[in-house]
Amino acid sequence: MASSTSFVVLFTASLLAGAQNALAGGGSFVTLPALLLAGLDPRAANVTSTVALFPGQMLSGWAGRSLARGAPSLSFRALCVISLAGGAVGAVLLLSTPAAFFARLVPWLVLFATAVFAYGSFFRRPTDVARVGTTTAGLLQFAISIYGGYFGGGIGFLMLAALTAAGLAVRAAAATKNVLAGVMNFSALLIFLWSPDVRWGPAAVVCLGAIGGGLSGVWLLQRVPERVLRGGVVAIGAALTVGLFLRPV
Repeated sequence: MASSTSFVVLFTASLLAGAQNALAGGGSFVTLPALLLAGLDPRAANVTSTVALFPGQMLSGWAGRSLARGAPSLSFRALCVISLAGGAVGAVLLLSTPAAFFARLVPWLVLFATAVFAYGSFFRRPTDVARVGTTTAGLLQFAISIYGGYFGGGIGFLMLAALTAAGLAVRAAAATKNVLAGVMNFSALLIFLWSPDVRWGPAAVVCLGAIGGGLSGVWLLQRVPERVLRGGVVAIGAALTVGLFLRPV
């Protein structure tokens, strides 16, 4: 792909991803295929996407910080520490995974993330959640954080399910998971910064576009039906899954 075309595709995709993250989540489903089209291998695309989307995630978490809180059985500080540790473990695992193996694994990760997102968007009901205790809530958050540092797609709904199961109201759980997503990706970011898998040129384009898209998403928040947005994320995830399974390794 020509460099000018790559720039346009990446910037447009990152605008959409930033708006999507601000409105409904799932922005990585947009940036990952765009980075693959720009010529990055799957692991480099995943690492670069995580680094590039981080500033927008932090802005979203900061904006909703007043609603973020701990669960009745687990303090907010404890959740942050668990998320930091899990994100670091996931990042180390990712960089320890051979690029060729990750290329074969990523279609299954995208399929899993798309299924989780679709279930949380259209099929899950609040009554589906069973209450969990302190130890289980901590272990769930640690496992989700490892997955977040390793891949990250679908962590929003995984955390939302875990936090509501731990006793948080849905609105507080939504704000809390935004903060925790930024926390776990911060620890991953500190590790990824030393990795040659980060492609700084594409990362800069995606970062700028995602910030602009995030600001647009805030404006669109009251104007676009959330169900339509979530349907778009699922459609992108499904198309990406098919494309990755058909893509030669």
